[in-house]
Amino acid sequence: MLVPLSWLKEYVDINVTPEELEKKLFSSGFEVEELIEVGKDISKVVVGHVIECEDIPDTHLHLCQVDAGEHGTFQICCGADNVKAGGKFPLALIGATVYATAKDHKTVEGVMTIKKGKLRGYESFGMLCSGVELGVTENMYPGAGYNGLVALPDDAVVGSDVKPILGLDDYIFDISITANRPDCQSILGIAREVSAILGNPLKMPATDYTATSETKDGFKVTVDATDLCPRYMAHYVTDVKIGESPAWMKRRLALVGIDSISNIVDITNYVLMEIGQPMHAFDEAYLEGNAIHVRRANENEEITTLDGQEYKLTNNNLVICDGVKPVAIAGVMGGLNSEIRETTTSVIFESAKFARDSIRKTARALGKSTDASSRYSKGVDEYSTVLGLDRALHLVEELGCGKVSATHVDVHTGNSVERKEMKVSINKVNAVLGITVPNDEILKIMKNLDFEPVINQDELTIQIPAYREDIEDYPDIAEEVIRMYGYEHVKSTFLPTAQLTMGGPTEHQKRKAKLKKVLCGTGAYEAIHYSFFSPSDLDMLRFPADAPERNAIRILNPINEDLSLMRTTLAPSMLNAMARNEKRGNMEGRLFEIANIFLPKQLPLTEYPDEHEVLCVGVFGAKETFFSLKGIAEAVADSINTKFTYVPCEKTFLHPYQTAAIMCEGTQIGYLGKVAYDIQDEFDMPESAFLMEIDLALLSKWFGKTPMFTPLPKFPEEKRDLALLMNKDITCGQVEEAMAEACNYIKSIKLFDVYEGASIPADKKSMAFTIEFTPKDEAFGSDSVDGFIKKILKNLSRKLEIEIRS
Repeated sequence: MLVPLSWLKEYVDINVTPEELEKKLFSSGFEVEELIEVGKDISKVVVGHVIECEDIPDTHLHLCQVDAGEHGTFQICCGADNVKAGGKFPLALIGATVYATAKDHKTVEGVMTIKKGKLRGYESFGMLCSGVELGVTENMYPGAGYNGLVALPDDAVVGSDVKPILGLDDYIFDISITANRPDCQSILGIAREVSAILGNPLKMPATDYTATSETKDGFKVTVDATDLCPRYMAHYVTDVKIGESPAWMKRRLALVGIDSISNIVDITNYVLMEIGQPMHAFDEAYLEGNAIHVRRANENEEITTLDGQEYKLTNNNLVICDGVKPVAIAGVMGGLNSEIRETTTSVIFESAKFARDSIRKTARALGKSTDASSRYSKGVDEYSTVLGLDRALHLVEELGCGKVSATHVDVHTGNSVERKEMKVSINKVNAVLGITVPNDEILKIMKNLDFEPVINQDELTIQIPAYREDIEDYPDIAEEVIRMYGYEHVKSTFLPTAQLTMGGPTEHQKRKAKLKKVLCGTGAYEAIHYSFFSPSDLDMLRFPADAPERNAIRILNPINEDLSLMRTTLAPSMLNAMARNEKRGNMEGRLFEIANIFLPKQLPLTEYPDEHEVLCVGVFGAKETFFSLKGIAEAVADSINTKFTYVPCEKTFLHPYQTAAIMCEGTQIGYLGKVAYDIQDEFDMPESAFLMEIDLALLSKWFGKTPMFTPLPKFPEEKRDLALLMNKDITCGQVEEAMAEACNYIKSIKLFDVYEGASIPADKKSMAFTIEFTPKDEAFGSDSVDGFIKKILKNLSRKLEIEIRS
């Protein structure tokens, strides 16, 4: 929000420097992102009076004697065609700084310092300046747009600084307006705040006008969509004379980045910036049916906007129509078919309040952001709607560009623009702040904010202005009090339930950091995704209609459909991440994410959903296998001093024969497996991919498990390799369990090979293991380990019909 200091002074006396005002605005809740000094690059430029002006023979140059008052008289060589004796022009003295221009004399190429020069043998002791060289446009100062010197007024004091004359002594505050203060999206809104901060009275802009007796007979306004348009006001103006706006209006609009178009259009833009009320003016001659009709657009209804763009609308868009056709996209932009032209002789002024979410969605859907849609998206109050129209009609009368008729239509839902009374407890206000603000200070602050306060013992009664829609209860009053009283008065104190700690990470944070370190140690990189996914992701993963993953919370106002559901599983995000990596040439990798999933107890929501912290790991590439992912799972188990077991299971998006449930002491905590081939095709993944999810909320019961110390063996350990032949449906976990049952001396069992193919029956597979034996009280004898192997093989044969591979 750009706020020129000169415009601000129109409504409130400012007796502090711009820098001091910047600090005061910040301390009261308004961040000044930048304080712009309009003429900061211009220095030592004064009013010069040309005493003599002679042509230099055979050139376009002129040799001038220029009086600079107390600075002296200087010889200046000048090539401008409008220089003349007796004229007053900006004179840049030696050492002055101005803007350097290109050969076209229109394009600025930086800042230059004026030095003594010589042209065609004539010395020049400075430079007479054009508007471009001073950074002044036609809209900022009349005549500055001419491709020559800027002519200064006859009464300009010779030798005085030109900045005040050209408006280069101004400042512009670029203020960030928070979402809860849409009433400050205007010069007047900021002026109210400055008035309260400085304690100086606010001077309201004039809104009076005299309506003629002329009427527009039969004209009517109807609003079908009152939920999207709670107030619509229209006023008929006749005898319109389209022309230029006065210099003061063009200058103010230029300072906030708006070019002057014509007096009627400029009035609507001026009211937008001054009052914060978006307005529109329709050429009455192009409105058919003697009516305005506010309704939802028909499907595929078309309109061409003022900038010549054509749009197809939907039933979600609000349109302003005449008696026949759409003439504007409500709150966004007017239609080309009713624009103000040079031939316009009568207009209908529109001032309305539209629902902020409707305008925001329409602007986003059409990809059309305007100053009006930006204001409406943040919120416009009905007080400003009424004030804005009155101000526009006053300006029409002040500028003499039309006559205000008696035809005025106000269609609304009954919302009042009068003040609303509120009573709050002063003790509650002070309780929120944690300090006691004196009653006199509260009265002063509320009065400065125009709340018309009265205090009766503990009760504060205020009259809330209609433009302060953010004030709802005593916490809002507490905020108003403290931002004006000063945050420096708030004393640091503990909350009632606070405890003094040594600081540092919590136990949960420490465990999470340890887990991430373990995962990074396996070669995985952390991924961070949005907490949302697309409904199509659930379809691509083949989840059935009754799957719990489909019981997802829908976002009311999603960025787009691909981010419209709260995640109930991390799998789609990880699959998309692996697919993106492969499409960008990363053909192998390991990724992990630790994030929450959101499980509603019922839909629609009646209470907050359960949030479960989940670990998701994805590995992809030609070298990755089911067992490399299982190794990552084992690393997770080892980090919390527990063991996982694995049993076959099914997932709609994983390979039917390479999927396992992850169990911890009989409780399923997750799953892992190979991504099914058809799912890989859906995600366009050329390389094999594997996926694992572990519910850390379920696993948390094993966190903090104390590791058991095992002393180093006193005697040498022994290892044996076994290649075993078994049915295909037997899992590695079953084999390891049978081995461990047969011998108490087994320290570890590691799978190092799986084989299917030649020399192996079609219904069989070979698995090879390394078994490590650890002695306890004495060293193994020469036959001890062989005896262990026989027991193991016997148990494998009895329980699983496994035999040693020959």
